[in-house]
Amino acid sequence: MNEAELVAYCKQKKPSAQAELYRRYAGEMFALCIRYAGNRDTAKDLLHDGFLKAFTSLDKFDYRGEGSLKAWLSRIMVNTALEEARKQAQRPDVGIDDAPEIADPDSEDDGIVQNIAPEILLRFISELPDGYRTVFNLFTFENKSHKEIAHLLHINEKSSSSQLYRARTLLINRVKDYLEKHGDE
Repeated sequence: MNEAELVAYCKQKKPSAQAELYRRYAGEMFALCIRYAGNRDTAKDLLHDGFLKAFTSLDKFDYRGEGSLKAWLSRIMVNTALEEARKQAQRPDVGIDDAPEIADPDSEDDGIVQNIAPEILLRFISELPDGYRTVFNLFTFENKSHKEIAHLLHINEKSSSSQLYRARTLLINRVKDYLEKHGDE
């Protein structure tokens, strides 16, 4: 069944089509969710919530050709993750601007991330503090500007910029430590 047929059957609420939609896209959507969540349990919750939103709003989806379904699902998952990030930021014990002390990297250190396996780098990203990870993902993977990030997260543009800087600094320091211990394996 091609993507257009899948969308049409899902709009008719056919369980087999909904199961096929989930089967086709759950892996990629889970990877996206884990990038924002930082842990598997929260990512599973985001994935579940995102698919529920997708299934209940599929009638509003306008199929525009191959790839449009995946893009639409990705947008739903990112928005679901952002809603969760905003909820977490509003809790008094969790602040999106909470900052651990970090050592400032040298300016030439940005290129060292190319010396590390992608799965290790993704693990390091998932270990970033929630606010840093969210801003980093939006800026790096979703190509959002600091103005857009500030609007999405209800924070100041300067906070977005600061959190991105801190996230990059933490990542560079983690990569340096890793390379010192493990070399270029």
